[in-house]
Amino acid sequence: MNGWLPAAALLLVAGFAPTVWGAASGPVRRRVLAQNLATPAGCMVMLLLAQGYARPSYVDLALVLAVLGPAGTLVYARLLAGELAERPARGRSARVLDRAMTPLVVTAVPLVVLPLCVATGPGRAMVKLLVIGALLIGGNVVSTRALSGRPATGEKGGAAGG
Repeated sequence: MNGWLPAAALLLVAGFAPTVWGAASGPVRRRVLAQNLATPAGCMVMLLLAQGYARPSYVDLALVLAVLGPAGTLVYARLLAGELAERPARGRSARVLDRAMTPLVVTAVPLVVLPLCVATGPGRAMVKLLVIGALLIGGNVVSTRALSGRPATGEKGGAAGG
């Protein structure tokens, strides 16, 4: 057994336990945020397993998940927009979760992707890993902004009324 497999097991426990708890309980906002956090956790586990088992096809699964995960979150945000607007994030823990999502992903993804790039070496596989990392970070930023109600353009407030 190599070091990639225990890292994948640790990330599986540390990444999916909070997301399963968040998706199974609590208000709608926490459930959708938990689903949003499951995407990077699942991708990173797939990348570690790909390296641990020497299966490049797992990297392709992580790439598909990195593309479709944020899109799924945006669909949920659109379908549940009324309910998310009716019940804004209340309490300190909800606001902390909203604010901590992006820094958590921006920190965790490079901690997994960069060692995998070093282990893989230069080539197409390394480019694919970097693309997956960029998709995970960018997708999380966009979908977290959509869930929190903050505009992506940097404007303060919502849409202009007329």
